[in-house]
Amino acid sequence: MTCSLTVSWDDRLTGYDFGPGHPLAPVRVELTMALAREFGVFDNSGVSVTVPEPATQEQLELVHDAAYIEAVRRAGDRAARGETLDPRSVIFGLGTTDDPVFPGMHEASSLVAGATLAAARAVWTSAAAHAASIAGGLHHAMRRSASGFCVYNDPAIAIRWLLAHGADRIAYVDVDVHHGDGVQAAFYDDPRVLTISLHEHPATLFPGTGLPSETGTGQGEGSAVNIAVPAGTGDAGWLRAFDAIVPPLLREFRPQVLVSQHGCDSHRLDPLAHLEVSVDGQRKAQSMLHRLAHETAGGRWICTGGGGYALTAVVPRSWTHLLGIASGRPIDPAEPTPAAWREFARERTGNEPPEFMTDGATADFVSYGTGSNPHDPVDRAIAATMKAVFPWHGLLTGPW
Repeated sequence: MTCSLTVSWDDRLTGYDFGPGHPLAPVRVELTMALAREFGVFDNSGVSVTVPEPATQEQLELVHDAAYIEAVRRAGDRAARGETLDPRSVIFGLGTTDDPVFPGMHEASSLVAGATLAAARAVWTSAAAHAASIAGGLHHAMRRSASGFCVYNDPAIAIRWLLAHGADRIAYVDVDVHHGDGVQAAFYDDPRVLTISLHEHPATLFPGTGLPSETGTGQGEGSAVNIAVPAGTGDAGWLRAFDAIVPPLLREFRPQVLVSQHGCDSHRLDPLAHLEVSVDGQRKAQSMLHRLAHETAGGRWICTGGGGYALTAVVPRSWTHLLGIASGRPIDPAEPTPAAWREFARERTGNEPPEFMTDGATADFVSYGTGSNPHDPVDRAIAATMKAVFPWHGLLTGPW
């Protein structure tokens, strides 16, 4: 299908850097953009690259408390001067193993938020049908604290901006292996925002939340959706769960804008989680979301990156597929990775890069609608989510 795409990018976004040895290494987005360039994604008709501005204090306060923002700014400034961390920073989740303080932390984090805001603005003003913020997707940050490698919650900030500018039905779909807890928390009582998170069961993975019983509160009851699949789930189960829950809810909700977070740490090679999804499976979910954006949201689609810690083998391929799909010109999985990119990846990481854009997986799955197996753990997860939220949307709670 014909698409227009704006990509929010500036090389300064690699400044969001917690330091050597931290899993969230900025080289992963650097390699992604390099791979997409080698495939000519940014040269496609209808594709533009927009240099974002940092989010302002007012924009950050759409989600975060002023005291927290000031704590982030102060901690980064102290680090830049070589001073020790203010002990008060700990109450804001700063200075932990997950979220160590680094010089210029506020500025770097504000730029990530600004990139996702620029993507939202492009879609809402019809400058482009689709927009991507690959450095974004920092979905764990809370109103008053950093969490899980995330300082400012750029998806939540972008959604709040859309609401402030007239949107009243926004769907957020999060396929990161970790529960999208920060975005859920920001809109837990808001019926205007449907949050759907497909993640590894919280019994085996950070942040320990995301059970199907977390469905929202007050007027937002039923607007939070959680699909918690068991550790070890591969393409067939992961896509079966996605297909059973996401399309019917989006078709019923009919969002004005679809926002999606594409953490690729569901991959079998990811060192921080326990699912067995392939790049091919992730690509299929990306394609499904693209189609659903056109079917349910008038084509308005904002996509972000997220987690992903197989820095060379997985992240660049998965997100380059995402960019290709969003541009309307998907990259054939059978394509070899360009030789120039492989050499660049070796130089930057010392790792041997993958030779092809596929893992060789078929990414096939059987629809839950054909019948369920009550003894299958994925089917039990699907059934639990349906039972918890489908009645709120007038949907059937079993195979049909």
